[in-house]
Amino acid sequence: MKCPHCDSPIEVYRNPTPTVDIIIEIADAIVLIERKNHPLGWALPGGFVDYGESYETAALREAEEETGLIVRNLKQFRTYSAPDRDPRQHTASTVFIGNAEGKPKAGDDAGKAGLFTEEDLPPLAFDHAKILADYYEMKRRKA
Repeated sequence: MKCPHCDSPIEVYRNPTPTVDIIIEIADAIVLIERKNHPLGWALPGGFVDYGESYETAALREAEEETGLIVRNLKQFRTYSAPDRDPRQHTASTVFIGNAEGKPKAGDDAGKAGLFTEEDLPPLAFDHAKILADYYEMKRRKA
């Protein structure tokens, strides 16, 4: 690829795509969405970070778009970046934890939204089973 202004070569870099996921706590449960698009399955609300958007803003936006919930007390949890965590492409997801009130309503690319406890988790897409295992372990250590 060449620069259109000076005809110099432009290097093309392949970098992981930034994404966010959010663990939304409501009472003693968390919110999961059932995806309408590939890869199908239940997942944490989340998605791609838009250009010019902070990761925190992306997490709040995705939570509201996919669940209809306004999330408060947002805190960064961890980042997950295994190259195979998303079958579509290499992503690096920064995971947040926040809380909300009310009942989630599926929106955007979510077919369904529901509340789940650790004991009744459905099969999860991506690496969300690992993320939630780490989350519940952290909760047990704090208790």
